[in-house]
Amino acid sequence: MSRPAVGLVWAQAHDAAGRPVIGAGGVMPWHLPEDLAHFRRVTTGHPVLMGRVTWDSLPPRFRPLPGRRNVVVTRQEDWLPDDAAHPGAPGTGVVVASSVEEGLALASAAAEESGSEQVWVMGGAQVYAATLPLADRCVVTEIDLEVDGDAFAPALAAGPGGDWELGGVGPDAPGAPDGGWQTSAAGVRFRMLTYERRR
Repeated sequence: MSRPAVGLVWAQAHDAAGRPVIGAGGVMPWHLPEDLAHFRRVTTGHPVLMGRVTWDSLPPRFRPLPGRRNVVVTRQEDWLPDDAAHPGAPGTGVVVASSVEEGLALASAAAEESGSEQVWVMGGAQVYAATLPLADRCVVTEIDLEVDGDAFAPALAAGPGGDWELGGVGPDAPGAPDGGWQTSAAGVRFRMLTYERRR
């Protein structure tokens, strides 16, 4: 089996300068149930890689994220999540890595062990930046909302001459009505796009 594909998944709004905001103060400054459901559909059954701050931002009742091996990267040598004593079913639970490289190796091994062909990176900004050069795809929920943030998504060079090609999933494919934009139950416009690395 070849190495599992590496995907990055995130939701982003924008700030007053148009920068893609993914967080503020360690949390997402919006509530979009449709994106949470989308994230669960995309990542369940596959290992997920995250930094410690992202782990801490998850509601305790959802840690570790069920149905996925959770790999947490931290520089704190003595850090262990409270949830580490409850690993759950094989291929689930949480393991700790001291670097992004070690985390990717652990997530890839977990994918191979479980028969998955995909590893998903779920934040934060530093982990996205470190893994973007290795990524095969990025799944991005764009939210038509201006927010103040302190964490930003990596820049994707899409279009002619860029490293990334815009694709889509189902109704979110290019050419979908209104560019794939939908209105959430919360009244906010959003769309879900997939970017594939050009080969």
